[in-house]
Amino acid sequence: MMTVNDFFELFLKELQDAPNMRGYYKFLNNEASFEFRKAYFLQRLQYVSDHISDTNASIWDCGCGYGTTALFLAMNGFRVYGTTLEFYFDEIAKRKNYWKQYGNADLFEVDYANVFDNSLNENGFDHIIVQDTLHHIEPLQEALHIFRRVLKPNGQMIIVEENGNNIIGNLKLFKQRGNKRIITIWDERLQKEILLGNENVRSWKKWKREFEQAGFSCEDVAPEYIRFYYPFLYRRRPAETMIAKENVLRKKRWIREYFFFGINFSIKSCK
Repeated sequence: MMTVNDFFELFLKELQDAPNMRGYYKFLNNEASFEFRKAYFLQRLQYVSDHISDTNASIWDCGCGYGTTALFLAMNGFRVYGTTLEFYFDEIAKRKNYWKQYGNADLFEVDYANVFDNSLNENGFDHIIVQDTLHHIEPLQEALHIFRRVLKPNGQMIIVEENGNNIIGNLKLFKQRGNKRIITIWDERLQKEILLGNENVRSWKKWKREFEQAGFSCEDVAPEYIRFYYPFLYRRRPAETMIAKENVLRKKRWIREYFFFGINFSIKSCK
């Protein structure tokens, strides 16, 4: 089994020869924020790993980007189908070639596809991973109905997102895009316009409402809030210490709701 820490060390070696990915994965760009970024990366990847155990499970990584999470799962023997758009797709073949020296990278198959154009089988997946993607998918309700249709009974969605209630995050996003939460872009490969959520992040309360409207049951869902402290504090203390301190702060509802940056949650299909 390849742990998230083992994978991360190999991932860093890959980044040294992958300049096209460094604008997105900024681990090698700024030494001062390295431990901060590493901790956040590992926490999120561990969350996904903790929620998938059966190597016979069928997994769809929707919006897989460069395929990092899917490659981690492939290294651990899971077969993953990924879909992505934009420039990410062009890097994936090279990435698979790199990871073949550490495991069966061919367990990860990927298509350039919009969620609304993909003719996926009903009840086809045990798990759907949506990481840093759900806030980009529009129209959201239409997508959620697709997810519910292609999930097997008792199948699971694993969502890794930003916390839409984070006060600092909201101020930064408003400065970046105002209230223009949905935009239209031209996709050169698909040769058509597609709707895109413009960093349209939501709070857990709003996500819950959207999922319930689409027919999911959120009754037993316990969202996990992560990343409270800012990068400069990681220069003074080990990441393990910072995460332990965050675990204490997370118990206070108003702190986790408005000051934690990340939110992870998993929802089962109730068909």
